[in-house]
Amino acid sequence: MTTKSKKTKTAKKTKTAKKANKVGKSDKQTLGFQAEVKQLLHLMIHSLYSNKEIFLRELISNASDAADKLRFAGISEPDLLENNPELEIRVDFDRDAGTITVTDNGIGMSRDEVVEQLGTIARSGTAEFLNRLSGDQRQDAALIGEFGVGFYSSFIVADRVEVYSRRAGLASTEGVHWESDGEGEFTVAPIEIADRGTRVLLHLRKDEREFADPYRLRTLIRKYSDHIAFPVKMPVEQVAEEQEGKDQVKQDEDETVNAAMALWTRPRTEISEDEYKEFYKHLSHDFNDPIVWGHNKVEGKREYTSLIYIPPKAPFDLWNREAPRGLKLYVQRVFIMDDADQFLPLYLRFVRGVVDSNDLSLNVSRELLQQDANVEAIRTALTKRVVDMLSKLAKDEPEKYQSFWDEFGRVLKEGPAEDFANREKLAKLFRFSTTHTDSENQDQSLADYIGRKADGQEKIYYIASDSFNAAKSSPHLEIFREKGIEVVLFGDPIDEWFIGHLGEYEGLQFRDITRGELDLPDLKAEESNRNRDQQAEEHKELLERLQKELDGKVAEVRVTERLTDSPACLVLGEFDMGAQMRRLMEASGQAVPPALPIFELNPDHPLIRRLADESDAQRFEDLARVLFDQASLAEGRQPEDPGAFVQRLNRLLLDLSG
Repeated sequence: MTTKSKKTKTAKKTKTAKKANKVGKSDKQTLGFQAEVKQLLHLMIHSLYSNKEIFLRELISNASDAADKLRFAGISEPDLLENNPELEIRVDFDRDAGTITVTDNGIGMSRDEVVEQLGTIARSGTAEFLNRLSGDQRQDAALIGEFGVGFYSSFIVADRVEVYSRRAGLASTEGVHWESDGEGEFTVAPIEIADRGTRVLLHLRKDEREFADPYRLRTLIRKYSDHIAFPVKMPVEQVAEEQEGKDQVKQDEDETVNAAMALWTRPRTEISEDEYKEFYKHLSHDFNDPIVWGHNKVEGKREYTSLIYIPPKAPFDLWNREAPRGLKLYVQRVFIMDDADQFLPLYLRFVRGVVDSNDLSLNVSRELLQQDANVEAIRTALTKRVVDMLSKLAKDEPEKYQSFWDEFGRVLKEGPAEDFANREKLAKLFRFSTTHTDSENQDQSLADYIGRKADGQEKIYYIASDSFNAAKSSPHLEIFREKGIEVVLFGDPIDEWFIGHLGEYEGLQFRDITRGELDLPDLKAEESNRNRDQQAEEHKELLERLQKELDGKVAEVRVTERLTDSPACLVLGEFDMGAQMRRLMEASGQAVPPALPIFELNPDHPLIRRLADESDAQRFEDLARVLFDQASLAEGRQPEDPGAFVQRLNRLLLDLSG
């Protein structure tokens, strides 16, 4: 760009800016940012300084979305295209003024939309998102990108930002001018704008003016936005030439900087790994590389292309069931919707990607999607593809798979309840903690467990508690540790529900070790029953006294085969609801059927022998109740009356000290 042409452009921009201030000056309003936006702006400016170049990627991505939305809206309302159907994005710069401008001729914004979209964050989970921001640069960068507030990244490099926008279909007099320095307030004023779309003008900070350089901008566009389906254009700088002693100044021309072709439409062999990664970042607003991706084109009875990614980190709103989720849907390369959740089951809600179908109508809606047979067929195929991707990752790159499991394992556990067809494949993907390692890391597969099972073992033994530590410390494990039989340790709140739907693996049923009669491979039933009956007869008087003392609290008092070191434990009835499920139902306000536990005693323990010999009625009651409450605590239950428990324990301690 020559000095003359640059001055001409600057003059035009100055003239436009003056016009913006002149038109509707009396209607200019100063408004305050939403409190969450103020906090976000502060954190963004201070957390992303090492990733500052991503501002251009985010602005071009927003421009691409605006063009996508107009192309879709134009199908049913052709007048919105205003005789200008060629959608494009422009990036301009002015070295002298220190500005960068990103312009699109997409859907544009009305005044109300500008105030709402640039002044507030109207998204569920905002408070949770802000609470998770820690001040750590790398972690906050990932969260900010994931939250999808890319426009505000402008303030990383600019000390003032202006936005000129007019929504397609509105009169030229209904344009709007937005301006802010990012410090807490913004102004909005009406302006006359001839063309639809949005222009974002960045006034760069003095130390960021390096970005107002054509080579730097082209490099960033090719690095971050080459895959954008719309042309991203920049002016070609023409050099003044000297010819026959006269200066000759050529007029500016435009060039398309990016490939301007939807990445998923290109053959896989022509797409580099870096291009796949950058497309993921454009799609998800994530700053990190995906764990793995799959690109597939299906031809024949049904024709569609899918490009699906497994993210490296769980989104902050993963457990918010109202949060938008799903794949970006295109029909014949025309954008339809951002979060089409009909193409994958809910337990795969973390998957990001694009599906482009030739078999759906261009005017398809969410309601129609739910009733379309083609959608169901694509959903089945994509679900299988994601599960196969994860299976391959687990086999070929176990460390990467482990990082996936640590982030998304709890969500994947919803699979057996939702997806019976893929239950066996999913079972191979689950990872657990077990007594084999006693490590909180969930890194043991069911195949690992079966490979170590004892001779004659026909069950997969497990225990479900509130946490890993509670499971690991349960007295129910004592006999299993003594006999060297591995037990799966469940500590997630959904584990008991999940295992009820999984049921079995490779012909081995899951068995809760806290439920019913003890069932071990080397205990002969006849011999076990004879020993238990003999011990029950020997301690008949104690069992009857305890049954009377704990009446209404326990269903039965009996001798145990489970314990080697502890005096007592609580056991569920064979068909009673487990403690985890009971707590989940109670927390959700559902009625829980009443059930009393079975109280099992270890007759060889010194405390039980002391209890059997106790003649003082008060001390017997205190000791019996304390043992029961201790067993409750070991199961993760709270004593029914904590105050009474403390008083009884104090009385017993005083007796011992006396």
